[in-house]
Amino acid sequence: MPEPNDEQERPTRERRPEDTVLWVDQQIRAAIDRGDFDGLPYTGKPLPDRLTSQTDPDWWLKGLVEREKITGVLPEALQLRKDDTELDATLDRLARAADVRDALETFNQRIVEARRQLAGGPPVITPLRDVEAEVTAWHARRRARIAVAPVLPAATPRRRWWRRRSA
Repeated sequence: MPEPNDEQERPTRERRPEDTVLWVDQQIRAAIDRGDFDGLPYTGKPLPDRLTSQTDPDWWLKGLVEREKITGVLPEALQLRKDDTELDATLDRLARAADVRDALETFNQRIVEARRQLAGGPPVITPLRDVEAEVTAWHARRRARIAVAPVLPAATPRRRWWRRRSA
């Protein structure tokens, strides 16, 4: 029987489904032996309902947002509302009145820019903040925090190591 040359095609053996199943099983066993499946998040535990219940069409997206801790993906109007509710706490963490003014001016600028955009989405109903009134309120909250803060006793001076010996 003559051997096929380059011009002639060699007969190819078609792969049977059983061969594929065996190959996949071998790959899985090899991965288990290497320890590739050790330490997975739900090993030995039941899957949470959010992973098994797929009635919500965006279940995978919600899982991704929760797992990756993604924030700041709200439409600008909703993000401004959220930031507006947290603004006083954010301002209270600042130490100087100049920093409070800068933060308020930046917040007001974001509101103005959101009102100008024509991209659609929910309407921007977040009001502009009066910078001077907010700085005054920040000063009042700061004075109240300082008045409530416990007064620490004056620290007694530590004796130096060379003076301890003589005592």
